[in-house]
Amino acid sequence: MIDTDSRTAWRLFQLNWLPIAAMGSLLALGLPITQLSLEPVAYGLTLATAAFLLAIVYCHRMAKGELAYPKLVFSLGTIGQVILTCAIVGPLSYVAGKLNWPLQDQALLAIDRALGLDPEPIARYVNDHPWLANALARGYGLIKWPLLGIPLVLALTARYVRLQLFMLAMSLALAVAIAISAVVPAIGTYYGLQLPAAHFPEINTAVYAGQLRDILALRDGSLHELRPFFLSGIVSFPSFHAASAVLYVWALWPVRGIGGIAAALNLLMIAATPVIGAHYIIDIAGGIAVAASAIWAAKLHLAWLDGKMPVSAAPASPAWQSGLAE
Repeated sequence: MIDTDSRTAWRLFQLNWLPIAAMGSLLALGLPITQLSLEPVAYGLTLATAAFLLAIVYCHRMAKGELAYPKLVFSLGTIGQVILTCAIVGPLSYVAGKLNWPLQDQALLAIDRALGLDPEPIARYVNDHPWLANALARGYGLIKWPLLGIPLVLALTARYVRLQLFMLAMSLALAVAIAISAVVPAIGTYYGLQLPAAHFPEINTAVYAGQLRDILALRDGSLHELRPFFLSGIVSFPSFHAASAVLYVWALWPVRGIGGIAAALNLLMIAATPVIGAHYIIDIAGGIAVAASAIWAAKLHLAWLDGKMPVSAAPASPAWQSGLAE
């Protein structure tokens, strides 16, 4: 017998194909329109890895007729969806950037300064404290591993529904972030300040250098082939590093012994975003808002799927008490 959580999680797992398919369709349509192409070998290997993991899940489902091993199904299945989603959204962000809407760096910089959060003194302070610059550089790179770790942790702790809500919220947040970035494109704080990266020698500006190179190449038409393993994060507003931090903390918060650690590490990642990622402070606020909205939308859909009242008014039940509504 499989429990209600597994059944609901499987329905959510199937639902998660909708935003993935929508983004994949936009990518397929956008590539020829923007005259961009994908490097076939690396992209093919990525898709093959995702297909292999998903084939295991669906073959198991067809052979057993039920979810006899939900930990295996949801961990491998969600990792497969994560790989496929990342393979789509990276190039899709470049397709969005190719629309060449006017850069909004000066507008974003003006908002930061109006809030009293000028990025130049922030960067100067970090540059004057090399230990802090090093810690932030490490923190900024924390965005990658939770994408594989969260499916394993939540599946092994039998939080199947929360795992699928995380996947749905992440897909929605990515789609919204890319859509907004298409009409509010920006390069980053150092570009907005008209300062060369060498102005802050103690800060690792490799990420900024990559996004500067690729955004300018997109806009002048010199970039044609997208290599999946070498794409830069070219979405400035809203910051997906900030959105990811919120999603990761929310996903892992109920897991004893891990939730607190995740919160601390993701706060470090958010702190690193303005300096290492050259994001404006308003980018971070936007990313947090996008993530919170995506989590709300995912939980609202779960309430609808279960025939419940809206999440804010739903009565307590075993499913909600298991940590789905935190």
